[in-house]
Amino acid sequence: MPQRILVVDDDKSIIKVVRAYLEQSGYQVLTAADGEAALHMLRHERPDLVVLDVMMPNRDGWEVTRIVRGDKVLAATPIIMLTARVEDTDKIVGLELGADDYITKPFNAREVVARVNALLRRTRLDQLASAAPHVLVSGGLRLDLDGHTLTVNGQPVELTRTEFNLLETFMQNPGFTLTRDDLLEKALGYAYEGLGRALDTHIRNLRRKIETEPDAPTYIQTVYGVGYRLAGDAQ
Repeated sequence: MPQRILVVDDDKSIIKVVRAYLEQSGYQVLTAADGEAALHMLRHERPDLVVLDVMMPNRDGWEVTRIVRGDKVLAATPIIMLTARVEDTDKIVGLELGADDYITKPFNAREVVARVNALLRRTRLDQLASAAPHVLVSGGLRLDLDGHTLTVNGQPVELTRTEFNLLETFMQNPGFTLTRDDLLEKALGYAYEGLGRALDTHIRNLRRKIETEPDAPTYIQTVYGVGYRLAGDAQ
């Protein structure tokens, strides 16, 4: 069956164009015109990915994202946010809430398809992991690549797909400094355009979840002017 994409926007013309391009690319497209309808579709149709507008009636895209990431059943759903806002701080809000990517309006519909393809490709790669149990351990971190779960000092911690991919990349390269380009390519599958702070936002979110003191991290350390590394002897 074709993968299903939920497109959420209160602008009918945008839905029409995006839907047409996605269907031409072989996807099945579901649509919603506001936040409440989007949540209903998510809970009842379980789409493979959501393209979500920010400014909408009946719950905006930020609130929908917050609700999705707080729902254990829906939390792993990939989200691409559409925003007409041009300030970096506005875009970063969505990433901090757990969105996997963003696209700024006005946009080329082909770009939406390309971003959808990239995000779903990352999802498929996750699903094609070895059938044998595959667990990465560093200090109190235990990352189960098959179950797609993380425990920190024995306690389960929910991660977004992007956070999981980043942590997996770090734990596969303990003690090795990864450049920003390394992380964007290995963990995210492509480079963000026009928002150099996007990676930093994902790192900050991840630190909040795994570090006892996020401002003085034990695990994910900043290598100034280069990138980040996972401390090889993290305890």
